[in-house]
Amino acid sequence: MKYAFFPGCVSRGGCPELYPAAKLICERLGIELQEMPAASCTGAGVLQEKNQLLGDTLNARTFAMAEALDLPIMTICSTCQGVMSQANHRLKNEEYRAKVNSYLAEEGLEYKGNARPKHLLWILVEDYGLDKLTPLITRPLAGMRLAPFYGCYIVRPTDALEIEEHPDRQDSLEKLIETLGATVVDFSGKTRCCGFPILTINERNSLAMVANHTSEAKDLGADAMITPCPLCHLNLDSFQPKAAAQAGRPIDLPILHMPQAIGLAMGVSPNDLGLRRHIVRTSPLLTKLTAGAAS
Repeated sequence: MKYAFFPGCVSRGGCPELYPAAKLICERLGIELQEMPAASCTGAGVLQEKNQLLGDTLNARTFAMAEALDLPIMTICSTCQGVMSQANHRLKNEEYRAKVNSYLAEEGLEYKGNARPKHLLWILVEDYGLDKLTPLITRPLAGMRLAPFYGCYIVRPTDALEIEEHPDRQDSLEKLIETLGATVVDFSGKTRCCGFPILTINERNSLAMVANHTSEAKDLGADAMITPCPLCHLNLDSFQPKAAAQAGRPIDLPILHMPQAIGLAMGVSPNDLGLRRHIVRTSPLLTKLTAGAAS
């Protein structure tokens, strides 16, 4: 299996421990990644609110690069997945795609409409197969209780994300958690916004969203939260102490990016997965995992 790799910005910038962790587990899975170093940011939905044409042109540029490689696109970011899917949905319109291509022509690029961006989570469930992942689990996360957090962009809008054609995408994260040997802690906020998009314009509400999601999961007995989105990881981990202070209660819920949880179950060193670099300490989680393996 080979993919044109689109890691997104945050996994290499705001949370640089996430990018090497994702590459490491893909190597163990036998998934070959072809980097696209000239690819740009998707716009994260923020740019599209101001200039949809510009945002779609940036994504069409990335799609054209993947087409030139004759490879499907793999992303490890829910936000990137959602924004790219929406852009690709609009670019099905030939007249609109021709307009976008008129800008790409300056760089000698053309998007023909064949790109299919796909999150690693969906690849594991739909292409790779969770049954093939199971033999690679050398240190099951038995006894660990994980709360799934999808966030916004990987679950809506359903038409652009082809949810009707792939209904399993709605509980794909839960299926992965169970495959890793952990127990799913379901909670109402798992498909809501993490608060990151409004952080710079309404920090108080953003922090309230962080506190609501993490405290709900913690109160239900979760040992950690797992998310397929680096942006959600950034907000839920980095701003959790400030959110807890605003809420007037301790939370201390570790946040794992999906590849990190997979790597743990594969027996990869926590250091190699960047788990020592989180804001919310992961050491209690790792202690529980070690104790469970010893018993």
